[in-house]
Amino acid sequence: MVTQASDVARLADGIRAGDRTVLSRAITLVESKRADHRSTAAALTQKLLAATGHAVRVGITGSPGVGKSTTIDALGSMLTRQGHKVAVLAVDPSSRRTGGSILADKTRMARLATDPNAFIRPSPSSGSLGGVAAKTRETMLLCEAAGHDVILVETIGVGQSEIAVADMTDFFLVLVLPGGGDELQGLKKGVVELADMIAVNKADGDNLGRAKLTAAEYGAALHILAPASPNWSPPVVTYSALAGDGVTTLWTHILDHQQRLSASGELTARRGAQQVKWMWAMLEERLFAPLRTDRALKAALPKIEADVAAGRLAPASAVEKIAAMLEV
Repeated sequence: MVTQASDVARLADGIRAGDRTVLSRAITLVESKRADHRSTAAALTQKLLAATGHAVRVGITGSPGVGKSTTIDALGSMLTRQGHKVAVLAVDPSSRRTGGSILADKTRMARLATDPNAFIRPSPSSGSLGGVAAKTRETMLLCEAAGHDVILVETIGVGQSEIAVADMTDFFLVLVLPGGGDELQGLKKGVVELADMIAVNKADGDNLGRAKLTAAEYGAALHILAPASPNWSPPVVTYSALAGDGVTTLWTHILDHQQRLSASGELTARRGAQQVKWMWAMLEERLFAPLRTDRALKAALPKIEADVAAGRLAPASAVEKIAAMLEV
């Protein structure tokens, strides 16, 4: 592991040269919780900042079994054949297994896993959503500096992870299964509102008719929602990741969205707002880190919580007590 600031230049040179081993080392550095590693990582991302921002950033979500991995494999492989360099990242705050479930998903990303123009990296294996998301953002910048011009960010966890991924990408793709009204009811309204496109997967064989019906129902649902952007109305499409049918259409819509938002200036404004959110997420993670790592503080918290619950300690007094222990 790199610990000396003098090594930042060598790391940066290796990343800009597209050295995958150096990129992996740099990402491990970014994910580290050690104070000296954090400062080195900050210096590295600052040094590489000018080489970032050129990639198309796509967030991808969907319920288990929808075919996220197969879709990413099909889309990513199509893009590498076209000459793109693709990075696949994951946001999975719920997994405590090393590497998260994306490592198992590599078996369903058979083509990308062995593609020299693709780089697959799981999220940190545990931690708060804010911390995991912030580290994924920094990883995204490193991948861009290494020459990856398409970043696919998969949300594996549930709940707020969809919002986190939408907040770090340009385009948010929601995948659904042919299922008609039941599938529509099962998808959270908030996720639909985040979507820049809804894609109905497994539109092949006997499923084709159901997929078209599902697409029509989602289209009707989106019609009554106010678009998040004045420059884009989210389309609903059908495709088959397994057969490869319609995968090109997904990318066509993503590029169209990128061009429209770039032309209007909205993309630049959105990315600027995202950068500020990233800053606050990382600051919050830093400030709250002692609550998870300091033994004395961790030992004191249960009693403080019990005193608040029992009415022996006012919440405001409890905050003052914890803040004093944090020395903030």
